[in-house]
Amino acid sequence: MLRDLTAKFGFSVARGEIQLLSGNWYVTHSGLLQLARRHRCIGIRVQLVRTCCDIGLSRWVFRATVFRDRDSKGFIGYGDADPSNVSLLVRGAEMRVAETRAVNRALRKAYGIGLCSVEELGYIAPRAPQSFEPRANGSNGNGSLREPRLRDRLCLLIRQHNLPPSLVKAYAADFCGTPALKDASRERVEAFIAHLAQAAKEDRDALVCKLNSYAHPA
Repeated sequence: MLRDLTAKFGFSVARGEIQLLSGNWYVTHSGLLQLARRHRCIGIRVQLVRTCCDIGLSRWVFRATVFRDRDSKGFIGYGDADPSNVSLLVRGAEMRVAETRAVNRALRKAYGIGLCSVEELGYIAPRAPQSFEPRANGSNGNGSLREPRLRDRLCLLIRQHNLPPSLVKAYAADFCGTPALKDASRERVEAFIAHLAQAAKEDRDALVCKLNSYAHPA
């Protein structure tokens, strides 16, 4: 697959244009822009979709249009971002993430790239394996969701299956048997993530019904 990607699109691993994450190849924003440059892309227009944005919730939606040549009618892509579907590393920069995602999707359409882009994921995977080290100021010393990869795995599940973040959080705390999710042990959080992934895969409708039961706690 790597040979095909480099031969067809000219992507380079060394230049950071594609990345291997969890056994799958993903293209990067830099890789897509370099591809557009090599193909002499005429231009990219990006517009804010105001009717879909909510500044108070830090939710942003952009529409990008890529023009491959002067006769092109344009290839359109939309990108959205809010605190529930971005990595902790870019929390607070949801507007820029949404713009990048819109441009990426438009470029992938314009040049027929079936790979998802790294920036469209709800997390940023590390380049090398990292050991878990609880923070000294953790509420119970076990790190819980303070360890980025655990939180990002949960955010990715929420994004993939379009689940309500607040209800997932309430369900997680109940599952872990703690007043709040931040008080749960790492092992219980991992068990919940595995349970949530299996439940969403087997019967998402049943899972949503279960989550809705936490909307109005007694």
